[in-house]
Amino acid sequence: MRAKDALGRFGEELAASHLVDAGLEILDRNWRCGEGELDIVARDAGTLVFCEVKTRTGTRFGTPAEAVAGRKAARVRRLATRWLAAHPQLRGPVRFDLLAVSRDVAPGQVGSVRVEHRRGAF
Repeated sequence: MRAKDALGRFGEELAASHLVDAGLEILDRNWRCGEGELDIVARDAGTLVFCEVKTRTGTRFGTPAEAVAGRKAARVRRLATRWLAAHPQLRGPVRFDLLAVSRDVAPGQVGSVRVEHRRGAF
């Protein structure tokens, strides 16, 4: 497994745990269609929450949150429409959240990790 893939998987695991600890129910993870992938789909008290997870080990290329804007946010919205069409039994209000995971050191080393959960980020 490539280091980038391992870092992404690490961040998604941490984000999913964070969401469960915050009381959200995970409905789907790594859902794929021809246009791409949704990281996490959850439910928060009746609201369907489409979560984009971005993990970084430093800020050389910007913060994790800065990486999710414009085209990336639009893609997540398109994928959410596809997910809703594939799951017609699940309806309700929709929200788009960002989980920005920051890890101060490379995978496999000891360091600090932070999860920032931005509700309604885009």
